[in-house]
Amino acid sequence: MTGASAGIGQAFAVALAAQGYSVTAVARGTTGLQALMTEIGDGHDYLVADLATGAGLAATAELLRHGGYTLLVNNAGTATHGDFVEEPLESALTTMDLNCRAVVVLAHAFLGAATPGSALVNVSSTLGVTPKPGTGVYSATKAFVTSFSETLWHEQKPRGVHVLALCPGVTRTASQTAHDAPSWLVQTPREVVDRARKALSDRSGPVVLTSRANQLFTAALRLIPRDAALALLAH
Repeated sequence: MTGASAGIGQAFAVALAAQGYSVTAVARGTTGLQALMTEIGDGHDYLVADLATGAGLAATAELLRHGGYTLLVNNAGTATHGDFVEEPLESALTTMDLNCRAVVVLAHAFLGAATPGSALVNVSSTLGVTPKPGTGVYSATKAFVTSFSETLWHEQKPRGVHVLALCPGVTRTASQTAHDAPSWLVQTPREVVDRARKALSDRSGPVVLTSRANQLFTAALRLIPRDAALALLAH
């Protein structure tokens, strides 16, 4: 479970532990991981690793190749906000490394060792389908994650390995208060995780939007002219 110390990742780790999974939680901060271990109890482990770095990514991939895991949730991600040319280039490249490169590396390590019945969840976003001005690089990385997951779903199906792209919309977390979004679009991390667990149980996919409101809103945006959708999302 990457990005496990907060938000959707933390909620996912707690739910999986309650379901009986032995969780290995990965994040770059020790404090959040230790708090998570206290919350979920004995029988779990954690790895402090920054997946935007080569060393952190290599250490996590090595665990996946040899750890006998049956589920990987690629949840770690980051975003920059603002006009692309006004943001430091390094921030954009870090977003690409964490949201795309890390997903590819860890998916390759996991699937190379996966056995029938295993599952891979790549956490994407509705912005991968309906990009939002001001989050151009983030939206593009999530479009990559969704497309990548769809192809893996098809390729891995004959092996009995399930792959899905989980696409939440606005999710209220400590870092995202969602105060500027309509309440009917906003979910909690627990609601997102509950939908993901149902998708895993049902073996549904390859793309799972996490609420009916997100499904309808995304579908509506795809029906109107692209320039109108971009203008709407920019506000």
